[in-house]
Amino acid sequence: MTIAPPYPQKRTCPYQPPTGYAAIAESGPVLKVTLFDGREAWMVTGYQESRDILTHPNLSSQRTHPAFPIVAPRFRSPVARSLAMIAMDPPEHDIYRRYLNPHFSLKMVRTMRGDIERIVAGFVDEIIEHGPPADLIPMLAMPLPSLVICQHLGVPYHDHEFFQDASGKVMLGDESESATAADSLVTYLDNLVTEQLSRPTDGLLGRLVTERVAEGDIGHDELVSIALVLLIAAHETTASSLALGIITLLEHPEQLAKLHADMSRLPRAVEELLRFIGTTDLVATRVAKGDIEIAGTLIRAGEPVLVSGVLANRDEANHQRPDEFDILREDTHHLTFGFGIHQCLGQNLARLELEVALHQLLTRIPTLKLAVPVDQLPILGAGTVQRVLELPVEW
Repeated sequence: MTIAPPYPQKRTCPYQPPTGYAAIAESGPVLKVTLFDGREAWMVTGYQESRDILTHPNLSSQRTHPAFPIVAPRFRSPVARSLAMIAMDPPEHDIYRRYLNPHFSLKMVRTMRGDIERIVAGFVDEIIEHGPPADLIPMLAMPLPSLVICQHLGVPYHDHEFFQDASGKVMLGDESESATAADSLVTYLDNLVTEQLSRPTDGLLGRLVTERVAEGDIGHDELVSIALVLLIAAHETTASSLALGIITLLEHPEQLAKLHADMSRLPRAVEELLRFIGTTDLVATRVAKGDIEIAGTLIRAGEPVLVSGVLANRDEANHQRPDEFDILREDTHHLTFGFGIHQCLGQNLARLELEVALHQLLTRIPTLKLAVPVDQLPILGAGTVQRVLELPVEW
């Protein structure tokens, strides 16, 4: 193994880390890796070490810092380096989170369950009517989070194909595609915010216009940036997590049987899926703004830092049989949604969507199975979001 192994690496199985990550984990919990551009960055792979560093005051999210780690060419664009909340440190970050937290709280999300159940029921109706084989990517995994976040934000759903395509290119396209897609999304959302300023709707964007823009708390461009982050984050990662979760359950029939025997196990199964599949290899890209000592290693001010959720979630020091998928395990705690002040704003909504979708899909189509071997499923992504391009199933 080289002193600083390459990162990221591509998966060969949709729900398993790349084979080369085992050697990276063995060299952890803190080591250096080599990025695509030849630069080196510190990577934290241990579970406890990841929690510790994610709450360290000397860890910064300022993506405009010259040493900030860029894990793929597409993340060099100005839009990617200036995202609201994601690319901010306190106190600015905390102000934005304070404005948004009530709209994604557990209490708020629970009020959305009935609507989400009706949305999922409609998609499953169409799947059953279509008959096998059916591709669950365009029939469920992609449109579900799009429709939910559209309704929550107040974004017209008839435009969903545009922002599904654009958000996918932002996260997974090449550098040119990503920058072009980001610019088109910003233009679209800029026009939408302008409309909301004159005629605010009942969606989150309209409420923010009424509550915050009108009071001078945030400006027009800031609201556009917030909308961009929420639209991309809520759609892309949830869609991929649902697809990977379905594949994982179908590829582990003994675990699926336990779930069919008692569907009250589903919430715990969702947590185990989130721990096991690691939809995103990383939970944080940061830069040290001051010295940080972690696990006997000194990370100096100005050095780039990565935190690997997929490896932290499989840390032998924190999980028994970490590489086994077990829906009955007690130690389902994970860092899939990050930790500390930047913990995923939409985690409650993502959990609910996964739970409702899996419940209806598995109870209404109990004999569901993959229509092709798992190694024939086309997958895209390395180090960001793992996207399955097709998910044909039979029953």
